[in-house]
Amino acid sequence: MRVLVAGSSGLVGSSLVPHLRERGHDVVRLVRRDPRGPEEAAWDPVAGDIDTAVVASCDAVVDLAGVNVASRPLTAARKREVVTSRVQTAGLLARTLAGLASQDPGRAPRVLLQASGIGAYGDRGDTLLTEDEPLGDTFFAGVVRRWEAATVPAQDAGVRVVLLRTGIVLSPDGGAAAPLLLPLRAGVATRLGSGRQFWSWISLLDEVRAIEHLLTAPVHGPANLVARADRHADLVQALRLAWGARVTVPVPAPALRLALRDFSSEALGSINADPAVLRESGFIPLHGTATDVAHWLRASGRRAP
Repeated sequence: MRVLVAGSSGLVGSSLVPHLRERGHDVVRLVRRDPRGPEEAAWDPVAGDIDTAVVASCDAVVDLAGVNVASRPLTAARKREVVTSRVQTAGLLARTLAGLASQDPGRAPRVLLQASGIGAYGDRGDTLLTEDEPLGDTFFAGVVRRWEAATVPAQDAGVRVVLLRTGIVLSPDGGAAAPLLLPLRAGVATRLGSGRQFWSWISLLDEVRAIEHLLTAPVHGPANLVARADRHADLVQALRLAWGARVTVPVPAPALRLALRDFSSEALGSINADPAVLRESGFIPLHGTATDVAHWLRASGRRAP
């Protein structure tokens, strides 16, 4: 397939592009600078500019664009940027696909895989959350509500839209695992809060495998991109054993709330997401247990330069 990827420089995108190419797909990256070759195309979501001919030449679009939520404090201005960066990019792509479909349905990409997140559900305790659950009322749930709504023009035009409600992506190179992996290298495991909260996680490798799977799987609408949900303390224990860490140090919830502010809900909130749609579509994760992913993270970390 010829796949157009937006947001290719982030944690997931930078792994997805080489994965797709290794699997034989032709990938075009959307960039916000002058393209450096035929494998790149320029766009400006703020101005609403995109090369429709490039979009029309592709079979599918994967949109992973949006500012990093965890990279800076969530001030009021930063919250607006988080929302705007997602709604603008998703909206521009959805409207472009809809316009192409109305002009010549045979030329338009028929698939849009749109990034989203399990933060859509909010802190729900032990409740098992399938894709049919209503959205929550937190800041992040509000972000997801507007983000996913931006894809409606493409859906209305008959494009198969999959909303990638991604969980906590565990990677040896950063992301949500970084605060846990750094202390492990010094022989210390860290537990965030009580440890009773559910963390719905997926390895970075399974994340990109799942996205490739959904390019052709007959799925539309929301899909929880998680391998499984574990109590945070159980995941930390698996990591401790894989690294041979001697002790586990708890980080009190009040300290996390003070340091992380709104983002603390991502670490302390409990989201027990079930990958029902992904599982029923036939996807099988390579890292299906906390022990599996802990040993993969350990082995991958050793190979990292």
